[in-house]
Amino acid sequence: MTSSLTKNRIESIDLLKGLVMVIMALDHVRDYTHAPSFLYNPTDPAHTSWPIFFTRWITDFCAPTFSFLAGLSAFLVSKRKTTGELSAFLFKRGLWLIFIELTVVNFAWFFDVHFRTPGLITIWSLGASMIVLSALVHLPIKAILVFSSLLIFGHNLLDNVHFRGSITWAALHDGGEFPFDNNYYHFEIWYPIVPWIAVMALGYCFGPLYDKTYDGAKRRKTINIAGASAIALFIILSAINKYGDKFGWKYYPTTSQTLMSVFNPLKYPPSLLYLLMTMGPALIFLANAENLKGKVVDFFSTFGKVPFFYYIIHIYVVHAIAMLLAQLTGFGWRSMIIFGGWVGDMPALKGYGFRLWVVYAIWIFVIALLYPVCKKFADYKLNYKEKWWLSYL
Repeated sequence: MTSSLTKNRIESIDLLKGLVMVIMALDHVRDYTHAPSFLYNPTDPAHTSWPIFFTRWITDFCAPTFSFLAGLSAFLVSKRKTTGELSAFLFKRGLWLIFIELTVVNFAWFFDVHFRTPGLITIWSLGASMIVLSALVHLPIKAILVFSSLLIFGHNLLDNVHFRGSITWAALHDGGEFPFDNNYYHFEIWYPIVPWIAVMALGYCFGPLYDKTYDGAKRRKTINIAGASAIALFIILSAINKYGDKFGWKYYPTTSQTLMSVFNPLKYPPSLLYLLMTMGPALIFLANAENLKGKVVDFFSTFGKVPFFYYIIHIYVVHAIAMLLAQLTGFGWRSMIIFGGWVGDMPALKGYGFRLWVVYAIWIFVIALLYPVCKKFADYKLNYKEKWWLSYL
């Protein structure tokens, strides 16, 4: 019984990881192939529709959930290592992720051999968070919980604090774009580390709930309460509309548009409302996923077992498909060599793209294509656990 519960407990983490990774690919396919992506923001209530809004909104759950689960996984690793060993591992893996972000991942996004748009995006935030966590693990869990809670709930107090032209402050909280060398290069910070470092640290604090000796029913109850509380606080703060998001929601001509505005809190950098909106449902899913079984669960869990490997190759596949489609539709494959901004900002791509149903078809094709590759690599990792370098993939 204990062995079965332990197995289900860990598989629920892989399931949620895999689910958000698969959903994440939908957003990236949309970025590179959906016609309206090159015309307007998909979450702009003044222009979007509910199908387009939902396609973007559902992917908001990915970054917070994965960052949280990365912290939770770090605690599980700690059961096999001393504190010093864990700290060293997190520090080295954090540096590795930042290096991969600025090289392998940046090239995947832009296909620009000149690297004219270096950027700090998702993988950088995970790497930086691991480096911070490598120091935090030397503290008691309660101290880490206080740190993460203060940062998550209080970081919006810094919304009006700005240091013009400061890359350091942009990397910490504001984000931003920094052109240099006569605008030839554009250094972009999409994911400032605050509050992402706190999200990963919070995940680490949930780790003790997944100890083998911890009562499963009590664990589920605790996580359900945490998730429900996050949703309730999102509703309360949204109703007040005074704190928790830099801009807050706005009234629009229709109730439908106003509702979109409510469910569109700031992501760059992530506001408190954004984190509450996404982490609440994610925690509830995690709490109740331990007894889920079957082929569908196994399918999504496969991606959750090799998330970093999947993340890298899926960007290359999506971008390569977009390059092929641009060539076939008369825009030319060179139009998909991106620099000076995000793919949707490129003037040469105005008018390119497809309807939403095509986006979903391409997404399904990408997932089907990558599943056997990820399955094979997941099996390889399982059979060769002694290979140290696999822990960095």
